Amino acid sequence: MSDTILVLNAGSSSLKFSLFSADGRADPALSLLLRGQVEGLGTAPRFVAKDPAGAVVGERMWDGARALDHAGAVEHLLAFLAGDLERGTLRAVGHRVVHGGTRYGAPVPIDAEVIDALATLVPLAPLHQPHNLTPIRAIAARMPAMPQVACFDTAFHRGQPPLAQAFALPPEITDRGVRRYGFHGLSYEYVADALRAIDAKAAAGRVVVAHLGNGASMCAIANGKSVASTMGFTALDGLVMGTRAGTIDPGVILWLIDELRMETRDLERLLYHRSGLLGVSGVSSDMRTLLASAEPRAKLAVDLFCYRAGRELGSLAAALGGLDALVFTGGIGEHAAPVRAAIVGGAAWLGLALDEAANRANGPRVTTASSRVPAYVVPTDEELMIARHVRAVLGI
Repeated sequence: MSDTILVLNAGSSSLKFSLFSADGRADPALSLLLRGQVEGLGTAPRFVAKDPAGAVVGERMWDGARALDHAGAVEHLLAFLAGDLERGTLRAVGHRVVHGGTRYGAPVPIDAEVIDALATLVPLAPLHQPHNLTPIRAIAARMPAMPQVACFDTAFHRGQPPLAQAFALPPEITDRGVRRYGFHGLSYEYVADALRAIDAKAAAGRVVVAHLGNGASMCAIANGKSVASTMGFTALDGLVMGTRAGTIDPGVILWLIDELRMETRDLERLLYHRSGLLGVSGVSSDMRTLLASAEPRAKLAVDLFCYRAGRELGSLAAALGGLDALVFTGGIGEHAAPVRAAIVGGAAWLGLALDEAANRANGPRVTTASSRVPAYVVPTDEELMIARHVRAVLGI
């Protein structure tokens, strides 16, 4: 019977999970056994688990009157895994934690002190950190001897140059942790490593990775290390996203307060839930829906998304002092050929030339053989990255 590692990724209304076999020491031994999620938490929860081939091996629904919370989702998942002994013995749990602050620049084993420290970071990620902590606490209460490891979205960026992390604010503010942190670090770490097998020369050079999805950001990477990122103090900064505006003039916030009398929670709802692709289009936050829509505002939303990504690409290339490769990842980056075409087409000045047929086929290379700078599609796997960290931290 094999040892297994469970990876949990808790969102605001979902709990995603992956189960890996951890036999042996070589990376291929981290083979996927199960993947799934509990979605609709707090409303109409639905649990589904699938094997590596995509076949459903477990499924359950709850009605609204018996809606689960995150802790209940963890309880159901653990009970399901306990009744599925042929898949192995659970040895550890790894968690995606959005914020590690300035204290945590690498994955760490979780104990009571770490939980307390991560709780102090809730004000820095109020819509993510509490949900990340709930499964950690639930497992600690139910299985206190089970090793748990926290893996941080911010950790990959902690080695950025100090100037790249700095805001032009007085020290009485910045000394309280107000700085650029960057996010999606687990995705960038995985992609930077995966690129070595595709283009080792580029991976050792200057690369911009575009993690484009409902949450979207871009990162400048030099020889596998983060140099700069579009996201800053929070995950609101940078690119246009599904429901987030991305970079916005702080004066707009002052105007909203003074002229529209918006309060903190009103601003939070506007900036996190009512803006971005949804706000501009008035149609949807889903790029697939917008690309299929004939509504002029849908086209405007897509165009703005691509324009802002193109501007950030230029900024990140400047931070790197040049560009050796562009990589697309995330749901939009991996599957939306028109978005890639617009971004690559606008970057001809950087030496990129789109291969239209390869782009329609989703790569892996989407630029021509003669393109001075190549562009690739590299599917991300944050869960596998977390499992790798768990095995390295615990020596499983």
